[in-house]
Amino acid sequence: MTTRADLPGFRERIDHTLTEFVDSQRAVLSPLGPDLDALADAAIAFVAGGKRLRPQFCYAGWLVAGGDPDEPAIVRAAAALEWLQGSALVHDDLMDGSDTRRGRPSVHRAFEAKHVAEHRHGDAAGFGASAAVLMGDLLLSWTDELFRSSDLPTTRAAFDFLDRCKTEVVAGQFLDVAGQTRASLSVEEAMLVVRYKSAKYTVERPLHIGAALAGGSPALIDGLSEVALPLGEAFQLRDDVLGVFGDPAVTGKPAGDDLREGKRTVLVARAFELADEAGRAMLAEGLGTVDGVGPLADLIRACGALDAVEADISHLEDQADAAIDRLGAKDVLGPLALTATRRAR
Repeated sequence: MTTRADLPGFRERIDHTLTEFVDSQRAVLSPLGPDLDALADAAIAFVAGGKRLRPQFCYAGWLVAGGDPDEPAIVRAAAALEWLQGSALVHDDLMDGSDTRRGRPSVHRAFEAKHVAEHRHGDAAGFGASAAVLMGDLLLSWTDELFRSSDLPTTRAAFDFLDRCKTEVVAGQFLDVAGQTRASLSVEEAMLVVRYKSAKYTVERPLHIGAALAGGSPALIDGLSEVALPLGEAFQLRDDVLGVFGDPAVTGKPAGDDLREGKRTVLVARAFELADEAGRAMLAEGLGTVDGVGPLADLIRACGALDAVEADISHLEDQADAAIDRLGAKDVLGPLALTATRRAR
């Protein structure tokens, strides 16, 4: 089977590939004027500091399927997933009205501030929103361009998984947006959002893409799904917890942001399930408001929802660990599993 992956070294190779790719894009963008230089600068700055989980899971799938750990083409293919993540986050921040990402202004806020600082004409907020839509679209285009440049013999088969990944994450995002228009979601409904918005997109499809690039068998693809779905769900549930109780200095997002945005997460669904009538009324009234953040965080602790979600995470981790053992891939997938779920940001 595979040897332990050099994940820190691989992350450095991903960073170098992304920077090199943007430098090549400047040759296309720069002749159009300084505004396009600003777009390229914003793109590489936005992906700086990311966890690189999706590229790492892609590399792990490659290794588990027997791929050469030193093959440079897998770095380009895996790095493309960071542009996909960037595209989703830029649009996500705009939809949520988020002010920050990784401790820095979100893209729409950064371009809004640029509009004001340069005394431009028109609506600053509208300019920021338009820039964010276009930035997200550009990063999505870059995903395919960089992925295609890997030029491995199996790229076409892997593209099928990449196409599914893009469709699934949009479907999951829409389920999330639609869920916020409803008074509440059941735990089962909230978990469906988790599976399509995060689990498949963060873990399952990157593993599939990497394995397909290495010529992995259908049986291996199925085995990777048995790892990926519980692990990806645990990853998102950890995100839900950090979205309410995380340290802003570590997460780069304001504490309680998910509550302020009115997210119908599994954590909130558990609270609706476990709270008494007065608690459910408090949730209905306070979710999606600034003033509701503190009281609802206290309620989520007091009613046992936080403990219930922590128990869910532990159960899903156990399922993923058992599936990793069945694959005989603990050296490759074990460290990544811990990175995905035992984290503070």
